[in-house]
Amino acid sequence: MAKTTYASLLSEVRAKRPLVHHITNYVTVNDCANATICIGASPVMAHAGDEVAEMVSMAGALVLNIGTLDDIQVGAMLRAGVKANDIGVPIILDPVGAGATRLRTYSAQRLLHDLDIAVLKGNVAEIATLAGAGGEIKGVDSQGMSGEPLAVAKKFAKDMGIIVAVSGPTDIVTDGDKALLVDNGHPLMGRVSGTGCMAASLAGAFTAVSKDYLSATAAAFASFGLAGERAAPQSRGPASFKVALLDELYRLTPEELEKGARVREA
Repeated sequence: MAKTTYASLLSEVRAKRPLVHHITNYVTVNDCANATICIGASPVMAHAGDEVAEMVSMAGALVLNIGTLDDIQVGAMLRAGVKANDIGVPIILDPVGAGATRLRTYSAQRLLHDLDIAVLKGNVAEIATLAGAGGEIKGVDSQGMSGEPLAVAKKFAKDMGIIVAVSGPTDIVTDGDKALLVDNGHPLMGRVSGTGCMAASLAGAFTAVSKDYLSATAAAFASFGLAGERAAPQSRGPASFKVALLDELYRLTPEELEKGARVREA
């Protein structure tokens, strides 16, 4: 995939400023809102069941994150998701902690199977759990996958008819036929709570402006990883890194993304 495509996608995000509707967790909600703003889109963090269908009708994408789930929130996610499917709004599902408890696993599976998900974004263990490929999880941190992650992700994407994005030192983005590997990123990104959630928000911003969800998701991951690479040299530790990360998302230009994106076909 030509890196100019990723540059043009970032230009589209900045030009159109799509509304990205989040129903997300209260740990990282502010981080997700700021990341969405800094990349050039507009966030709305609306979770009340009585308004989610109306709100998603105005949005370009819907991001669902089960980090601090409860039954009421899952119900709101389903209501928003049904409306999103009805009007063609792409849904990004971040199944935070799937595999850690029965509730998380069941809720993620329900959302995945009851809604037409555009992009499933998770770490190795979360994707492994939902794909039935084993893996262990402690809290919301991944411990491993039974089988080659790329092969598992491709098969799951093919079986489900969705984009599967697996975050890690090298991110995997696949539609089941084609797989892209994103090498951008920095180890400090794993030392800050919420970076995975922010990546899902960026996927929402990019899928809101392109029906090529494979390229859009890869562009989101490359943008985020590149911002992390640029933020790290300015940082004294995780706290200053988090601030610098948002600054670098804001400062990132399409031309810099074109030059700095390290995306390759598997």
